[in-house]
Amino acid sequence: MIWYTALVLAVGAERVAELVVARRNARWSLARGAVERGRRHYPPMVALHTLLLLGCLAEVWLADRPFDPAIGWPMLAVVLAAQALRWWCVRTLGPRWNTRVLVVPGLPLVTGGPYRLLRHPNYVAVAAEGIALPLVHGAWITALLFTAFNAVLLTIRIRCENRALESAAAGARP
Repeated sequence: MIWYTALVLAVGAERVAELVVARRNARWSLARGAVERGRRHYPPMVALHTLLLLGCLAEVWLADRPFDPAIGWPMLAVVLAAQALRWWCVRTLGPRWNTRVLVVPGLPLVTGGPYRLLRHPNYVAVAAEGIALPLVHGAWITALLFTAFNAVLLTIRIRCENRALESAAAGARP
């Protein structure tokens, strides 16, 4: 269980790194006229992601969940793939990537990298990780709860983001 705790802590450290990048990128976007949308759903999203990490550790330690190699190793591969996809999104969007909904008016929609395949690839990474990270060490209750609450939040988030992108695109037209 020690190695699993280290994995969850590493994912937590990765989240902190994301927040550092997001803060820097927010300054860039705001300096170019971006307006934040969806402020009300952001705190619940942060809380849910924090609870995912805490739930993984609590369920494994308190319920004494065993490591099952048949599911644990494939789920670890999914966690690593989700991290790779997330950072591909960050790299593709560059300073436009953020954990908040900040859209700079007048900039074209990004259609390269994973965005040539999916409209919201980062959320695929979030959903995959939310299922896989708990299941690496048998925390199936955490996986179920996170997935259910994440589905609700992502529905709200994606609608908000799509409206913000459409609004910015409409404002950019002559």
